Amino acid sequence: MARRKTDILVLGSGIAGLTFAIKTARKFPKREILVLTKTFEGESNTRYAQGGVAAVWDQEKDNFTKHIEDTLIAGDGLCKRDIVEIVVQEGPDRVREIIDWGARFDKEKDSPAYDLAREGGHSEHRILHYKDLTGWEIQRALMEEAARYPNIRVQENYFALDLITQHHLGYMVIRVTPNIECYGCYAFNRDNGEIDTLLSRVTVLCTGGGGQVYKSTTNPVIATGDGVAMVYRAKGRVENMEFMQFHPTSLYNPAGENPSFLISEAVRGFGGILKTEDGEEFMQHYDARGSLAPRDVVARAIDAEMKKRGAECMYLDCRHLNKEDFVAHFPTINEKCLSIGIDPMRNMIPVVPACHYMCGGVLVDEIGRSSIRRLYAAGECSSTGLHGANRLASNSLLEAMVFAHRIAEDLEKQLEAWDYRDDVPDWNAEGTSNPSEMVLITQSLKELREIMSYYVGIVRSNLRLQRAMDRLYLLYRETEELYKNTVISPQLMELRNLITVAYLITRSAKDRHESRGLHFTTDFPEKLPFIEHSIL
Repeated sequence: MARRKTDILVLGSGIAGLTFAIKTARKFPKREILVLTKTFEGESNTRYAQGGVAAVWDQEKDNFTKHIEDTLIAGDGLCKRDIVEIVVQEGPDRVREIIDWGARFDKEKDSPAYDLAREGGHSEHRILHYKDLTGWEIQRALMEEAARYPNIRVQENYFALDLITQHHLGYMVIRVTPNIECYGCYAFNRDNGEIDTLLSRVTVLCTGGGGQVYKSTTNPVIATGDGVAMVYRAKGRVENMEFMQFHPTSLYNPAGENPSFLISEAVRGFGGILKTEDGEEFMQHYDARGSLAPRDVVARAIDAEMKKRGAECMYLDCRHLNKEDFVAHFPTINEKCLSIGIDPMRNMIPVVPACHYMCGGVLVDEIGRSSIRRLYAAGECSSTGLHGANRLASNSLLEAMVFAHRIAEDLEKQLEAWDYRDDVPDWNAEGTSNPSEMVLITQSLKELREIMSYYVGIVRSNLRLQRAMDRLYLLYRETEELYKNTVISPQLMELRNLITVAYLITRSAKDRHESRGLHFTTDFPEKLPFIEHSIL
C-alpha cells in the first residue's frame, strides 16, 4: 500500500477533468495536480460524443435568448434558469479556448466559417462538430494540451474506491451532519493490486455517467456511476436521478454489442427521417417538430411504435440525402453501418433507444461545489441544474467546460486555506479473502441490468418500480456481504456502485408522482403544477 499527497486530486480524465487540470496548472504552476483514470487517459464518455458542442456562434442568426429558451423547453420546467444563463452566455468563450488548445471543428467548404449543425430541440444551427467524432477530437486536443504542463500527472489504471471523510477518522457521519469534508480518496492500483491512500487539499469529481446500469447503453464500459455512488456513500447530496436520458437512435444490431453504437442526433438534423419498416413516417403523430423533437419525445415515440407493432426496431431513412455530403459528415457512422451490411444510401438504418446520459447526479451550486466541503464535481456526474428533466442535445460538453473553468476560478481563492489530514488511516482489508466464484459478480451484474431495463426504463409504473426496489434490495444485501468478506476487485466495486446508482434512479422515480421530461409513468401521466427537484 502506498500513501501519497497531492495538492489537487482530479478523478476522471474526460473533458471536465482535463479542462480543469489545464486551467489549474496555469494558475498554480508549483502545485501538483494528480488526475486518476480507471483505464487509459483517452477512455472517457467525452471520447464517444459524436454530435458536437452547442454554442451561440453565428450572432447574426442566433442569440443567447434563443439558446436559453431551447434549453428551458427541453428541460421541461425543471432547469435552473440562472444556471442555464451562465452556461449559455459563458459557453462561447470556453469553446474559443479549446479551439486555441488545438481542437478542430469542421468548416464550410472554401470558407473560414464553421459548419454549424442543428439537432433536435434547437431552433438554430449552433452545433460545432468534427465530422461524427467530436468527442474524440476534443479528447485528443485536451490530452495534448495537458501534456505541456509538468505539474499535471495523469495516473492510468487507478480506480477510486471511496472518498475519505471524517467517517474514516472514527466520527459518526450521517446525511445531515454539518461540514462534512473530503480529504482525498482510497484508490485501487490495477497494476499492482494494492489500495493506496491518496490525500489532497481538494478533490474534483469528473467521473462521468452511469449508463452501464442498463442492458443497452451508448456509454463505454467504464461508465459505472462511481462518482455519484461514492458521494452518496459519503453522505453527500444527490438529485434528479430519475431523469436518465435514452438516446432515441442507437444502431440496432441483432448480434448485440456493448456499448451500443450511437447514430448521432446530427443525422436527423442533417435531414434523416424516422420511419416504420414499411417506410411510413410516424413522428408527426407525436410532436409537431417531427424527427427533430427533443430526445425524450422521440425515444418514447419509438418505444411506443415498437410495442404497438411488435417490432424490434424503427428506422432512420437517409436514402434521400446526398451521398458525398453524408459520408463527409458522418464517416464513422457510414463505415459502421456498412460493416454490418447496411448501406445508408440504399437501406434504412435500424435504430432503437439506448441509455445515453444521466441528467441528475451530485448536487452542486453555480461554482461546482458539492454539499461536502473541499469536494467539487463537474461533467456528467454532477447535477448543476442546466439539464432539468431532459438534456438538450450537445449541451453536455459545453456544461463541462463552463463548470471546469468556474471551479478553477473558485479554487484560486480557496486552495491556500486547505491543508492535508495526516491522521487518515490506510485501507483495512483484514478478514477478507479472494473471491472463489467470480460468477457471483457477473451474474448479479446481468440481473441488475435486466431489472433496470424492464422495470425502470423509458416507460415506468408503480408496480414495475416496486418490483425493481424489491429485487435491488436482494442484490444489495448479497453484494455487501461479498464486499465485507472478499478482497476488493474492480468488478466488485463497479457492481456495488451500479447497484447504488440503480437504487437512486428507482427511488427518485418512485418519489416523483408525475410524468415530466425523461420520467414517464403510466400511473401519473400528467405533470404537476408544483415543480421541485428530487434531492436524496
